[in-house]
Amino acid sequence: MTSKVYKDAMSACADISSGSSIMSGGFGLCGIAENCIDALSKMDINNLSIISNNIGNSGRGLVKILVQNKISNAYCSYVGGNPDLEKQMLDGSVKVELIPQGTFSERIRAAGLGIRAFYTPTGYGTLIAEGKDVKEFDRPCILEEALHADYAIIKAQKADPYGNLWFKETARNFSPLMAMAAKVTIVEVEQLVGLGELRAEDIHLPGIFVQRIFQGTNYKNDIEFLKTQD
Repeated sequence: MTSKVYKDAMSACADISSGSSIMSGGFGLCGIAENCIDALSKMDINNLSIISNNIGNSGRGLVKILVQNKISNAYCSYVGGNPDLEKQMLDGSVKVELIPQGTFSERIRAAGLGIRAFYTPTGYGTLIAEGKDVKEFDRPCILEEALHADYAIIKAQKADPYGNLWFKETARNFSPLMAMAAKVTIVEVEQLVGLGELRAEDIHLPGIFVQRIFQGTNYKNDIEFLKTQD
């Protein structure tokens, strides 16, 4: 078996090229693949399609590659708190598809499960429904297609050499779904443990969905708004 363990983010992300579609795990700044994003910021690539809950926040996260004009298309469910994205949306340099959050996660999940499309009432009668097929069930629903990607960059708390993953609390967010929906899943972890150290019942994502792993370094684990009391 070829080892899935890579030296660092640059070696794990080395074959990502211009025009690639990339799913990036995280909710806001929680659970983002910091090392992979830093690697992308150092690579000579552009015209990326990014699929993520958001495209960073106030200079952090995916904003690092946004301000380098490496993103041409963004599929996300939240665009607030990001003046750089606002600017590029308004000047037309980035095309943004804003997707309702439940639809966003279901389109990714559908891709991972081999479901080509599904009907949902969410978005019917709004701009979201423009150009989409409508079918009447108990109420009108619109057709949404599965969302695939060439790569997924995600972060987990722990992994073993087979790629079995354990996530810490809400840092799990969209990451397991994205790992299932991408052709190549690259995982950075805070702890790389030995085989057998993760109990089977504790594994959140089995290694069959993971192609590359490396142990990350220098995590900032930024908090968007630190609140210590009411």
